[in-house]
Amino acid sequence: MSETTASATSTTSAPSASRRAARIALRVLQVLLALVFGIASALPKLIAHSSAVESFDKIGWGSTGMYIIGVLELAGAVALLTPVLQSVAAVALSALMVGAFVVQLAVFDGQYAATPLILMVPLLLIAWARRGNNAELLRLVRRRG
Repeated sequence: MSETTASATSTTSAPSASRRAARIALRVLQVLLALVFGIASALPKLIAHSSAVESFDKIGWGSTGMYIIGVLELAGAVALLTPVLQSVAAVALSALMVGAFVVQLAVFDGQYAATPLILMVPLLLIAWARRGNNAELLRLVRRRG
């Protein structure tokens, strides 16, 4: 009887341990993506680094477009770390990456076209994994409206 109890206990603790590990891995992924979007991508645009200015001039969007994209990326990075906004942020950043992919193909001859596609994979994983937060967000929006 004690073997059965020990066996059942180890069986029930294994899924919870793997779920906990999955939650931690997902959270680490969110933090890493928030750092990529906030520091590596948004910051050069928001401080008007010469490489960002040059790229946006080549696109034809100038400094206004550069600052708008930088703000959107920074907002997405912050929202990735905000529990109720995580799924929506991941979808919004994925949409931004679709635009980046198109621009890479059209303006830069596809030089870095793989980068937005690579970033979309973990973003879409986060959007799917955190989709339960959308109901809470909808409740909050309805309550305020």
